[in-house]
Amino acid sequence: MARTEAAYLDDAYLSTLEARVLAHEGERGIVVDRCNFYPAGGGQPGDTGSIELGDGRQIAVTDTRYGEDRAAIVLHLGDGDLPAPGETVVLHVDWPRRYKMMRMHTALHLLTVVCPYPVTGAAVGEDESRLDFDLPDADTDKDEVTKALARLVAENHKVFTRWITDEELDANPGLVKSANVRPPRGTGRVRVVAIGEDGGVDSQPCGGTHVGETQEIGEIHVAKIEKKGRTNRRFRLRFGRLPA
Repeated sequence: MARTEAAYLDDAYLSTLEARVLAHEGERGIVVDRCNFYPAGGGQPGDTGSIELGDGRQIAVTDTRYGEDRAAIVLHLGDGDLPAPGETVVLHVDWPRRYKMMRMHTALHLLTVVCPYPVTGAAVGEDESRLDFDLPDADTDKDEVTKALARLVAENHKVFTRWITDEELDANPGLVKSANVRPPRGTGRVRVVAIGEDGGVDSQPCGGTHVGETQEIGEIHVAKIEKKGRTNRRFRLRFGRLPA
């Protein structure tokens, strides 16, 4: 069974990585032994970029997904002859796109600090992201939320990861902010993304990619708050200043 080491979990800034092809998957997919590309999941799209072959040719990576058993990471390739199992390739992540995702995903974590309500949905995008909250009060002010986000960004809190056991997660159910999605279990440990000294600003299970400090997020604002149901509110985040 092919298994991929998820190198992005330990270093989200690893834009280039040498890897060995383990197998082909479907018509245009390859499985590699270690991978710096993020596979789609948790509301965050899969990375794109390219692979570089031994002769210098490059093939586009159009998407990144988990294999059926989630042990393997599959790079979906564009046109070109696939590298054979056993070949060594260099993986190049589309860094500008990935970095936007990292900034956005970290901003969404801060939004759950400013709005401490159960999360019912999420989607990370390059230019706009969203979080859905179980929030009956429709009078939340997007300007005030934007100002609170800006303060957390400017305070430049450290962002880091740590691993806890399933038992530690069970003993701290408040770490889970999603109302309907539970962290993956079965490996005996859970990855937690923490913000601030000792995770004092925020700590929650997450498998995504994030920046190393909040100041990297840059200017961000709540563009819109939408009513999606009796108690469901959708917050849309965009880069830049809040329009006047």
